[in-house]
Amino acid sequence: MKISPFLIYPVAFILLTTGCKKDDNTGSDPDPVEKGISGQVSGVWSTGKTYEVTGHLEIPEGKSLTIQEGVKVVMSDSVIAPEIIIKGNLYCLGTEVNPVLFTVPDAWKTEDHLFGNLWGGMVSAPTSQEVLLQHTILEYGGTATTEESPSVKAGLYKATAGKHLPALYYGNVNGKFVVVNSIIRNFYDDALYVEGGKTIIANDVFYAIGAPADDAVNLKSGVLADVAFNLIYSPNTSGLKLSNEGERSPQLYVIGYNNSIINGGWRRPTIKGGSIWVENGVHADLYNNLLVNDRFGIKRDKGNPEDNRSKFYNTFYYGYTQQAVDQFQPGDEIIAGIDDIIGTHAGDNDPKFVNYPLSTDLYNADFNISWDFHLQSTSPALNKGKTDFTRHFADGIVVNGVTYTSPAPAAYIGAYGME
Repeated sequence: MKISPFLIYPVAFILLTTGCKKDDNTGSDPDPVEKGISGQVSGVWSTGKTYEVTGHLEIPEGKSLTIQEGVKVVMSDSVIAPEIIIKGNLYCLGTEVNPVLFTVPDAWKTEDHLFGNLWGGMVSAPTSQEVLLQHTILEYGGTATTEESPSVKAGLYKATAGKHLPALYYGNVNGKFVVVNSIIRNFYDDALYVEGGKTIIANDVFYAIGAPADDAVNLKSGVLADVAFNLIYSPNTSGLKLSNEGERSPQLYVIGYNNSIINGGWRRPTIKGGSIWVENGVHADLYNNLLVNDRFGIKRDKGNPEDNRSKFYNTFYYGYTQQAVDQFQPGDEIIAGIDDIIGTHAGDNDPKFVNYPLSTDLYNADFNISWDFHLQSTSPALNKGKTDFTRHFADGIVVNGVTYTSPAPAAYIGAYGME
């Protein structure tokens, strides 16, 4: 399966969410809602049903759960704050018009829960061989763990009570992790936290991520990743946090290209990142990324910097305010790339989005689905991209018998070209 370099716009996901089916039974069932789901799950959840989850779920080691298009999973117990522990394999097989949806009851989706915090998250174990999210929506999670949380009892993720969970954690250095054409939104903590595996993260949308801190895509050692054509709106800290922390093998090597990161970093009360953060010996090759109204440019930890083999090319910068422009100027911490498009005055290099007010409050995290981040025909980001570089998975990763390839780089800068 080849991933398109163009993201299907979020409204397609939002308008069409249908029910699904439980467990190993793939036959027809007249009841569209399956209630009281908890415990071990595997087999196939088929199109046509909604699952109301009232307890923690676990995919056992050596087994798989396949969730077909249109499945709706409602995490409906805020007291227990269900977690999904993935010891086996998870395959979410949504489609453009019929995505898989992990959500909460509609009545819970209030302004007070812009950053979720209403259920846990998905946490994989080192025994998980494959995790795939394809046309899948994750929303309204990220609650804190307790001593009774299954992730804490199993010693997974940070294995500490009181830590908020990411939307999805993956940690098998020998595994495969693919998230494509998906949306992760309204989460209290990180969206994706990855500590191992061959990884493709492409054509996704992230917004309303991180309340007091945290990042959209957080990658650590043990990972080889292609991260491309993602739209990241208003992450609390960084859109991409790239660190070889943990010193697992292989060294974290990220090829990140054609991503758009908007309004990043301003909501964090302390100063750290604001668009892309690199540290601790990460090998990062970054190309064609569009950074608009972010708190900082590509930023390094100057006391613990990136691998000196890293490459930075063709980054496009825009700032609506002079403060934003001043804070992406190259220096000890802000990385200067080759063939960057960078101005020195507020308003220089308007990217000319089809529909997004560039004067939107820098602290805003409330995503408007009517916005359109494609480029107008007069955009200076067109025809400025670099395409003559090698990505990790041009030949693909085989997951569940299907080959997923990272998209080819585009000649424009950012996640979207012209409509």
